[in-house]
Amino acid sequence: MTGENNSGGFVADKDDIHRTKRPSIDTNDSNSSRFSGESQKPKIGPPPGTYVIELPKNQIFRVPPPENAHRYEYLSRRKPNQTSCRRCFCYSLTAVLILLVLAAAAVGILFLVYRPQKPQFSVSGFSVAGINLTSSSPITPVIEAKVRSQNGNGNIGLIYVEGIAAEVFYNGTKLGNGVFAALKQPAKNVTVMTTALKGSRIQLTSSLRKELTESQKKGKVPFNLRIEAPVKFKVGAVTTWTMTVKVDCKITVDKLTASATVITEICDTGLSLL
Repeated sequence: MTGENNSGGFVADKDDIHRTKRPSIDTNDSNSSRFSGESQKPKIGPPPGTYVIELPKNQIFRVPPPENAHRYEYLSRRKPNQTSCRRCFCYSLTAVLILLVLAAAAVGILFLVYRPQKPQFSVSGFSVAGINLTSSSPITPVIEAKVRSQNGNGNIGLIYVEGIAAEVFYNGTKLGNGVFAALKQPAKNVTVMTTALKGSRIQLTSSLRKELTESQKKGKVPFNLRIEAPVKFKVGAVTTWTMTVKVDCKITVDKLTASATVITEICDTGLSLL
């Protein structure tokens, strides 16, 4: 009885012990594991002594990779220079275009209001020396030409700048060249310009010598005089840019001497605005 009671009591006491201890053990284990797990989790955030600075997205600058850093630096240095040069070029081009438009407008008004006329030319004298047709040696011609320039404009003056070039030909062969002096020609004025056209050691072919000889015998020796004259039109205080007057004169003289007389002459005058 006592043993059974003891055993029964023991068993009962043992079960009671197990029942009372199991929850406490489980509770302690779960709590300890939970707290230990939480303590072992890595904390999210900057380590101690670190500062976090938040910037707006539009203030974040991109940093090029190291292999492109040198090129980025080179381009960033060049860009301002290129931009300034491009800006200067655009400004200069705009200024030139504006000047051209203003000049074209001024010339248009000038031509509409005053209707300028190109000058007219004629040859009043043409003496020849240095052409010996009796010898086959080279010739050294000296031809003195007197050219009349007539300005028929009533309110426009002419300014012939330096470089009035002249050339003389016989049957396509150039015999000499020269330059007229610069001059200013008022409105409604006629001015005579004189120059010496010279050639050096010009070898004439036998056929050309024969033609010259026959022409002199007939008293009709043809020459061709060409003139290119840079000229400006002047109206009051306004002066145009330099234009070019081109003159082509066909001349016939009676002989190849210093006392030659001009028999016929026809001059065609053209004006180039550029």
